[in-house]
Amino acid sequence: MTLKITWDQASARRLERQFLSTPAEPGTPVADVVGAMLAAHAQVLSAAEVSVGMRAAGTTRADVRAALSEDSDDDSDSAGGSGGSGGSLVKTHGPRGTVHLHAARDLPLWCAALPAVPSGRSPFPPAVRVTEEQAGQIVAAIGDALEGVCLTVEELGEEVVARTGPWAGDPVMPAFQDLWPRWRQVMHRAGQSGALCFGPNRGRKVTYTRPPHFDPLPPREAVRELVRRYLRAYGPSTPAYLAKWLAAPGGWATGLFGELSEAGEIEEVSFEGAPAWVASGDTTFPDGPVRGVRLLPYFDAYGIAAQPRELLFPGAAYRRALAGGQAGNYPVLLVDGVVAGVWHQRRQGRRTTVTVEPLGPLTPRQERELGEQVERVGEVLEARAELVIGEVTAGAHA
Repeated sequence: MTLKITWDQASARRLERQFLSTPAEPGTPVADVVGAMLAAHAQVLSAAEVSVGMRAAGTTRADVRAALSEDSDDDSDSAGGSGGSGGSLVKTHGPRGTVHLHAARDLPLWCAALPAVPSGRSPFPPAVRVTEEQAGQIVAAIGDALEGVCLTVEELGEEVVARTGPWAGDPVMPAFQDLWPRWRQVMHRAGQSGALCFGPNRGRKVTYTRPPHFDPLPPREAVRELVRRYLRAYGPSTPAYLAKWLAAPGGWATGLFGELSEAGEIEEVSFEGAPAWVASGDTTFPDGPVRGVRLLPYFDAYGIAAQPRELLFPGAAYRRALAGGQAGNYPVLLVDGVVAGVWHQRRQGRRTTVTVEPLGPLTPRQERELGEQVERVGEVLEARAELVIGEVTAGAHA
């Protein structure tokens, strides 16, 4: 008989495994928390710090930065931020080509699996694109140029052009009302393959370096292991949801699930009346729904990966907390495992004002828990937090 899983059961298990129902105990290594999340989105570094800190009792932004590198001392909220290659965390490109914090010990998995995921059609016109051969040359040049040094993007560009040819430096790539050199369109592939990671900032400038050398797993083995870990963290799930999480072709994900199912590595269940899959043998779920209030920042891993989205963002939350159906553009208020509002924090010196916009009434218990969550946000950011209940006027994060 097919196991039947409800949303409440799946939600409760996901939150438990994400350290969101019960935070990790004080002293838990930051890399363990990031590993459980399957990487922490770090396009906005302060958001990554909150993502990790809200999952680990006593952890602050200083702990996250120390795990990145002893040299990290940046306060930037830009896509750069602090980084490094000597700690238990590495900041580099992850799923969907976006910047993430990874547990350094997981790089052999990520840097074998992600390059093996087929990419979609290039968004650039033919005159701008690079061929696969050229992409390979660029990635190799990046890795060679960053060996043992930290370079700004301008310095790295000079080294790439010197190693490949003037074509790589042609300013043809539209970006932020400017034109970037051709080589930058595959920069994320260098990060995904282990040729590049973020280094410590040089003043206000981001630098890049190469992570410590490692032996990547065989690509096929790495992809299968990544799917199993994804299902343990966010299952039950489907090929379509995996494809969305990885920005991969749906047909490829369907074929992969078929292979894993035939090999007995995943098994089918009924999730809210529809077919879904879990890792084989991983069929224990809590009996009841999760209770409690949580604040999740921009692009939190849970809000992006947990599906189906219409159940995580029910009713008014789907309209208020998503941007065109895309998760992550708004920090969200979770109440009993579903999105029930949005929030925003504005820092001034050592104080931060946290404005929360609930989409419905809160019970006295939930109001008390919300106050505790706001206080915790302040602790993570090493600031004194003040709670304001009201409309969030900040727009979606680009």
